Formats: sequence, C-alpha cells, structure tokens
Amino acid sequence: MNLEKVIFAFFIVLALTLNFGFFIGDIANPVHHNVYELFAAIVVSLIATILKFGDRTHIGAVLLATSLVADLQLIIAAIVWGYIEQVSDTGMTPHAMAAIVSLSGGAVLANITSVILLVTETIMVRR
Repeated sequence: MNLEKVIFAFFIVLALTLNFGFFIGDIANPVHHNVYELFAAIVVSLIATILKFGDRTHIGAVLLATSLVADLQLIIAAIVWGYIEQVSDTGMTPHAMAAIVSLSGGAVLANITSVILLVTETIMVRR
C-alpha cells in the first residue's frame, strides 16, 4: 500500500464530504450552513490542490483543474459571506445565502468530478 496515494485520496474525499456537508440543507436558511464547515472545506480543498501539483500525467492535470475550480468557488463563497456579514448594511438575507450555497454547489460538482477521476484512475491501474 502506498501511503502517499492513501493521503492523496483521503484529502480528495474529505474535501468532497466537507463541502457536501456545508451544501446540504435549505438553500436560503443560514442556520443549515455552518461558516466553520465552509472554512474547513476551503482548507481541506487547498490541501488537496497542493497534493495534486506533483502529478505530471494528463489525468493529474485534469484533477488539478477540478481542484482549482472548487477552490475558487469556495473562496468566492467565503468572500461573499464575509462581505454580507461585515460590510453590507442588509446582513444575511435568504437571497445572499442562496448565492453562497450555490457557489458551494458548483464546488461540490468539481469535487465529485475529482473523486470520479480518482476512482477511474485506480481502476485503470489495477488492470
């Protein structure tokens, strides 16, 4: 068993599960979406991205691209949340929360793509 591959897969799957945990719930209800879970999803997603930099294969490039997409969407979601809470006069509205959760949903799709690619690569290596 290759410890490096285990750690790599661990962070890819953890990024997906944390992001999904933040995403799930009523899209417009801030009570269903924890800011700390969004923060954890960003941190783990960034770690997964860093781990993908060493792979020089074509599938590695696609994995890196999906991870960068997820990072960008999660970071924008955090910036929007910070702006709404700290700068905006309106505060958190259902519309604003829906925008934040929608950005997280895009990152979930990118994470799902990463996991599918990881499983596909694993199956191809076995044959």
